[in-house]
Amino acid sequence: MENPIYKARRTPRTLTLRRRCKQCTTSIIQMGEAKALVPESVVKKEKRNEEWALAKKQELDAAKKMRFETRKLIFNRAKQYSKEYDEQQKELIRLKREAKLKGGFYVEPEAKLLFIIRIRGINAMDPKTRKILQLLRLRQIFNGVFLKVNKATVNMLHRVEPYVTYGYPNLKSVRELIYKRGYGKVNKQRIALTDNSIIEQVRVVYSVVLCKHFHCLFVLLLSFFP
Repeated sequence: MENPIYKARRTPRTLTLRRRCKQCTTSIIQMGEAKALVPESVVKKEKRNEEWALAKKQELDAAKKMRFETRKLIFNRAKQYSKEYDEQQKELIRLKREAKLKGGFYVEPEAKLLFIIRIRGINAMDPKTRKILQLLRLRQIFNGVFLKVNKATVNMLHRVEPYVTYGYPNLKSVRELIYKRGYGKVNKQRIALTDNSIIEQVRVVYSVVLCKHFHCLFVLLLSFFP
């Protein structure tokens, strides 16, 4: 049973306010239902973001797997090359001892690799010398290049000998030089050789993995010759 006190207080103003409150509540419910209807563009965007996230995850997993395989390959190759160097040194010592026992001398094979550095500028330089330096890719002072030892290279060196200095590097020299001053041309840009990934971009062309495999550079440097 309704309380008479509340019944007495029910005035037209109170009834009007109650009707308005009911209308507001109905409007709020309708607005909530409208918000529940997500636009198609939002659904497409969420789906696209999910696809991108999945593709990114797959890419990261593939890169992680490739890094693991590359490190394993590097370790195996380094072990193989170290064994080869030890065998070469032992063979060289054996040949020297045999030659000494026979009263002779063992002449080591000629070097196959040259490293040339330009030490002079263009003052009082004749055109032929300038052209040879351009062919050797020694366009500026203190530029250095690796070259294969052959008759043509030796003849050119004799002509430009006052402008360059050269020698026959060993593995240690090549390693230190590449770590300190090694650069490569990638997409027409001069980039320091600080990571295997830089070399792997052109590995298909040259079939070389560098930075941990100076064996490839030291023994197969012909791959880098133009």
